[in-house]
Amino acid sequence: MIGKITGRVDYKSSDHVLVDVQGVGYLVYCSDRTLVTVPAKGGVVALYTDLLVREDNLQLFGFLTLAEKEWHRLLTSVQGVGAKVGLAIAGTLGTDGVSRAIALGDVAAIKAAPGVGPKLAQRIVVELKDKAPQVIAMGAKGAAVVQADDSMVIEIPVAAPEPMAAAAPASLSAGAQADALSALVNLGYGHGEAAGAVAEAAAEAPEGDSGGLIKAALRLLAPKG
Repeated sequence: MIGKITGRVDYKSSDHVLVDVQGVGYLVYCSDRTLVTVPAKGGVVALYTDLLVREDNLQLFGFLTLAEKEWHRLLTSVQGVGAKVGLAIAGTLGTDGVSRAIALGDVAAIKAAPGVGPKLAQRIVVELKDKAPQVIAMGAKGAAVVQADDSMVIEIPVAAPEPMAAAAPASLSAGAQADALSALVNLGYGHGEAAGAVAEAAAEAPEGDSGGLIKAALRLLAPKG
């Protein structure tokens, strides 16, 4: 399985890019949004990849982030969504847009992608809504790492007395809350209402992970009645 490639761009087409990796050319299909960010010929690009194996063909699909790759994997797990349609959805909405549409049940947004009819859009939302929080959390963690480069502190665990070990869950919960808050703000919620929903969800499940907190907070933020 080819999970990631890094090399020089040989050329870009309307739906794919040819990447030269030490003399071997990889033809990688990408969404419109990804292709825009790929440099011109001679530039270096790194793409996470998914290999689609068919009886008579092998196709490689490329993504800028792991969250984008995971959304493509989930979208193509829905019956009727092929690899090209998955790319079309990502190209139309972007990773954050896909996350927002599925988390909020916005069928119309999914239907706006080329090749997606109303029934297929409804199926995508229904089948993936419960899986959305985990991918949203993945994207939030990635964003946090980018923004915290100058001040990030990495702690290496060492042997510690029992009281220190007992304090770990609270620290993990704080990190999960930060990831959940970042994800909800990226979905378009105001900072205040998102923070309140995350705090309420965390109070009910103080040791919950970020995906669980996002799911609980979305339920609290959903329109009533």
